[in-house]
Amino acid sequence: MKLVDWIGFLCLIIALIILWQFRQILLLLFTSVVLSIAMNSLVRQIQRLGLQRGWAVLLALSLIAIFGVVLVSVVLPPFLDQFQELLKLLPVGYDKFRFWVNQLIENPPSWSPKLDVEVPNITQIAQQFGPLAQQLLGNFFAFFSNSITNVLQFLLVLIFALMFLAEPRSYRQGFVRLFPSFYRHRADIILSKCETTLLQWMGGIVITSTFVAVLSAVGLLILGVPFVFAHALLAGVFNFVPNIGPTASVIFPVSVALLEAPWKALAVIILYIIIQNLESYWFSPLIMQKQVNLLPAITLTAQLFFASFFGVLGLVLALPLTVISKTWIEELLLNDLFDQWGRESSVAQVKVEKEEKEGSDHE
Repeated sequence: MKLVDWIGFLCLIIALIILWQFRQILLLLFTSVVLSIAMNSLVRQIQRLGLQRGWAVLLALSLIAIFGVVLVSVVLPPFLDQFQELLKLLPVGYDKFRFWVNQLIENPPSWSPKLDVEVPNITQIAQQFGPLAQQLLGNFFAFFSNSITNVLQFLLVLIFALMFLAEPRSYRQGFVRLFPSFYRHRADIILSKCETTLLQWMGGIVITSTFVAVLSAVGLLILGVPFVFAHALLAGVFNFVPNIGPTASVIFPVSVALLEAPWKALAVIILYIIIQNLESYWFSPLIMQKQVNLLPAITLTAQLFFASFFGVLGLVLALPLTVISKTWIEELLLNDLFDQWGRESSVAQVKVEKEEKEGSDHE
């Protein structure tokens, strides 16, 4: 390598170190980008009606504000009331479940062997939960306890999203200029694919989360479990976080159902398993025509990775971050680098072998 190449490589390493020091700010910027892409999709739909972009942006923001006010005024008060009751009943439900399981272990059926185990209480579970889970819980409570910081971060994300929405082309061109001149057109194409993939994910996850919430509400109503609205809303919201979210959403209805009867808690677990399987293997592929193919193991690994480095916000944004990373890895690393590596020599070798074969046939 020449001296210029070594200097360029050293500058790249220094830039990566600096970016890593500001990773939380970068994550907030990424949140703003995702939010601006969603709003820009609505602006484009309005522009098709013949409005100029400035008026389309104003109308889109007005519609979003009206929807937010309606959501907060109509949905939030009953949800908070029911959620507070859930938090009070959760320890009681677990204690009843623990008592029921321990009684079953002490007096097992005739066909079952006797087990010398005991279900731990909440304190023992907290002690054995593991360092990663404790770190996630600490970040979770810190995230919600520091309200002033959260409000400032939310305002920062909103301001950046509005800036990106006002001049998306200028910011996009500025980002593309960070690449070498020969790769800028290709980088712009990859950015378009990332935008398409993100919009597909956002639209699909909203529809599938609504599907999960509605089915949960209907099933819990049939089973007669209290606080149906809060349970259904939590199931829909937690569906945004795959693997971990659906598992966490079943804790609250099971705890409440245990206060009435053990069979009802078992029925709730079966109900949620059926709903998640319907959503994962039938409804979600049906909604997403161009599905984002992410293996479950990769999704879970990405959640643990981003949650370890970025905390709760990294866990929430794990899937869009994984989708973007997957697109760049496929296009830049696989298609443009590895698939092209040695292709010229391979083509030349095939050409030589073909000429030699034709020569032998003539002889």
